Amino acid sequence: MADFMFVLKNFLVVSLAMNMCLIWKINYDDEETLSSKWSSWGNLQQKFHFHGSCFNGEKNNGRVEEAQVSSKKTEILATTSYVASTVVPDGGESVVINLDHGDPTMYENFWKQKGEETTVVTSGWQHISYFSDVKNVCWFLEPELVTAVTRLHKVVGNAATEGRHMVVGTGSSQLYQAALFALSPHNASTPMNVVSAAPFYSSYPLMTDYLKSGLHKWAGDAHKFNKEEPYIELITSPNNPDGSSRQDVVKGHKGILIHDLAYYWPQYTPILSPPPDYDIMLFTVSKSTGHAGSRIGWALVKDREVAKKMTTFIEINTIGVSKDSQIRAAKILQAVSNSCDNDDDDDESFFDYSYNLMEKRWKKIREAVDKTRLFSLPDFSPETCSFSGRTFGQLPAFAWLKCEGEVDDCESFLRKNKIYTRGGKHFGASMKYVRISMLCRDSEFEVFTERLPTIIS
Repeated sequence: MADFMFVLKNFLVVSLAMNMCLIWKINYDDEETLSSKWSSWGNLQQKFHFHGSCFNGEKNNGRVEEAQVSSKKTEILATTSYVASTVVPDGGESVVINLDHGDPTMYENFWKQKGEETTVVTSGWQHISYFSDVKNVCWFLEPELVTAVTRLHKVVGNAATEGRHMVVGTGSSQLYQAALFALSPHNASTPMNVVSAAPFYSSYPLMTDYLKSGLHKWAGDAHKFNKEEPYIELITSPNNPDGSSRQDVVKGHKGILIHDLAYYWPQYTPILSPPPDYDIMLFTVSKSTGHAGSRIGWALVKDREVAKKMTTFIEINTIGVSKDSQIRAAKILQAVSNSCDNDDDDDESFFDYSYNLMEKRWKKIREAVDKTRLFSLPDFSPETCSFSGRTFGQLPAFAWLKCEGEVDDCESFLRKNKIYTRGGKHFGASMKYVRISMLCRDSEFEVFTERLPTIIS
């Protein structure tokens, strides 16, 4: 009996030690994720409830119900599909708002109204083959997507499509890499220089140099590029992160241009006549319609050989692009065009809906900034949109916020106030700037604009 009690005591000690290790690990992981220290046993119980709700909770329409924590603890207003409408128990004071990523969840409410019009049903026997149209330069490009893209560009007037070769990619990021592959000489002694005017899209340097390719290299700010060497210049217009309209900067005779027009849609900027007619133009459904999860982008390319090389890159990289995603994207884009052609005054078009939402959000964020001397936003000159007939200034998908005065690191300053952003250094700019997503859900945006004026230095 004594031996049994001794073994039992040892077992209990080991069990207690293992549980303490588990408790420490959960506490450590949550501190890393939430930037917050929860130390009491009551707080630990909250954590177990939170984790259990996220991963073992009941599902409602394919979506896991969010945790509901009643006491005043730090939470993150997530932009994932797991948390559609986070409960804010204390009015939002303790909530961490993550506006770092441009996840376009603000479009969800519009698409919820469309129901069957945008529903795609695929039978098990469909889309089995690798091939879509072997006569096309881009042999894995679905004809339905070609029709939908061409129609939408004609409706909006934001790109010339006649005489172009269309290449489909897994988002515009893959198309960007494919374009670099196609435009960089494969027999050159040195890598091709790749530049973009600062502030530039933060992923350009990462994507350009990630594989340490001998074909191309990131050469930085186009304003500072003065080498007598071949180069590729990236022109993002409207620009990510600051929303400005862009033209090429270097203007050298050895340059090749790629125009990233992901945000050239009438909810963000006035569409001007005539439509852009550049050699390579990149677009994506993630910012045009909000369907980032479908991972579909397209390039309009003048030169057949460049389009073939881009297709070869994607063929080697991923052996084509998902047909299911292409068919879904085509259905969505057709619905957008249909909404624009609909004469029913009671049925709001997609671009009217998204423009009105962006206008309200920009009005609200400017009102919030005007209540404090700590921050400022860029101003945009109004122009008349050839698509809608409206006269307005840019309504960018991101706010390029500047911390005024003695705040030199705006990203860290806002992080202390539980607002996560992306700092200027990632865009080749001053740390006094941050990029803030304007595409989040209403609940997140409301808490953000209410908190911003309350921040003090």
